[in-house]
Amino acid sequence: MESLTLMENAPGSSRAQVLSTPSLLAGPDAALGQARRLTPRDLPRRAMGPRSHCLGLSRLGLLFLFLLPLLPGCLGAEGRLAHKLFRDLFANYTSALRPVADTDQTLNVTLEVTLSQIIDMDERNQVLTLYLWIRQEWTDAYLRWDPDDYGGLDAIRIPSSLVWRPDIVLYNKRAASSLLPAPTWFLRHDGAVHWDAPGNHAQPRAAGTGLPFPFDALPCGLTFGSWTHGGHQLDVRARGGGASLADFVENVEWRVLGMPARRRVLTYGCCSEPYPDVTFTLLLRRRAAAYVCNLLLPCVLISLLAPLAFHLPADSGEKVSLGVTVLLALTVFQLILAESMPPAESVPLIGKYYMATMTMVTFSTALTILIMNLHYCGPSARPVPAWARAFLLGYLARGLCVRERGEPCGKSRRHESPPSPQPPEGGAGPPAGPCHEPRCLCHQEELLHHVATIANTFRSHRAAQHRHEDWKRLARVMDRFFLGIFFSMALVMSLLVLVQAL
Repeated sequence: MESLTLMENAPGSSRAQVLSTPSLLAGPDAALGQARRLTPRDLPRRAMGPRSHCLGLSRLGLLFLFLLPLLPGCLGAEGRLAHKLFRDLFANYTSALRPVADTDQTLNVTLEVTLSQIIDMDERNQVLTLYLWIRQEWTDAYLRWDPDDYGGLDAIRIPSSLVWRPDIVLYNKRAASSLLPAPTWFLRHDGAVHWDAPGNHAQPRAAGTGLPFPFDALPCGLTFGSWTHGGHQLDVRARGGGASLADFVENVEWRVLGMPARRRVLTYGCCSEPYPDVTFTLLLRRRAAAYVCNLLLPCVLISLLAPLAFHLPADSGEKVSLGVTVLLALTVFQLILAESMPPAESVPLIGKYYMATMTMVTFSTALTILIMNLHYCGPSARPVPAWARAFLLGYLARGLCVRERGEPCGKSRRHESPPSPQPPEGGAGPPAGPCHEPRCLCHQEELLHHVATIANTFRSHRAAQHRHEDWKRLARVMDRFFLGIFFSMALVMSLLVLVQAL
């Protein structure tokens, strides 16, 4: 057991009075009675060494004994005043009526919204779920007091069920909003009531602002207003120029650009009095980095690969296979994109880009088949038309640097029509019957006829070879021409889409 010892150092005396700690805890009267039993000679005198330290503790113990009876009264004064104030305020108070001194007076409600988190964005059903803090402040004319009458008490917290509150709701909510109940409200001496209520709110999102997916921005409006009170009875205004984003938790898919507030006063057809409301517009911008890396860049690379089918040699046999492979790859990415795109009235830009690229690859594959048909037309084909020989094999071939082996760029060989086979001279042919004269001229005519036949056959073969070479050269010119056209188209379309990502 701990105790405080009062020791006396007087000559001829060795008494010691003990003041135990349980007596201090038993109550002020018991401790004071025990202290009063000490005689003046029992009090500490001036001493040196350890005894002076004990005497200092004894003085502090006596001071604590004299102040102990005053502490319960000081601590309980504020509690008694708060109970008295509560009884005085709610003696004749009712929460069923508007707290105004005059029924014609308008009650002003200040609304403040703090955005904490974007919980979910359901783009298929067009529903946005937010976590908000809604703070409302108004003045209650029947909950005022003078702080001087209650010991300087200027604010208290009261249960929310005892006070009137405005019927301000979210007009455009999609589902029932889950407001977490506020157990107590903050009440000031001038009648100002502060109500803070967090909750989850789900409302339909608005359509896009015209920017292409996935670089779009979405405005989502939250409209707050009174459900039953008109503008002459209850007026609602926003605090500041918009919602607070100080406690906002960043979202991985959406970037918040702001949340401005706008007050409106509307008159509905059912009622003649105006109804004010406050609309907080949440401006969202989609983070497009993931869509660019996963959907856009692969399509750009594939679209730039498709025109290279015109650069492959026709003898490789892979020109059509490359076009078909590119088309299948674009189809797979198109299916992935269809699952990621939100529903919209019009096709977004990235969807148009995929469709244009697939159309371009389809036409390039079809043109590749036609050009290969020109390349493989045999010796029995017709000669190249004169306009195609002059324009395609002449000017266009020089402009695209399509030349024969060993021929300088910009100079093409002159294409002349090969001589047509000539019939042998000297009648219709050799004599019908054999000649028995060894030196007869008929033998020389027969030899000349065979030589002419061989020459005509050789000329016909060369003419067919020239026609075949002309068609192959024409196919190369067409390949080079369409290579430039389709590559330019793919590059321009890709740049138009990529510029939106900057």
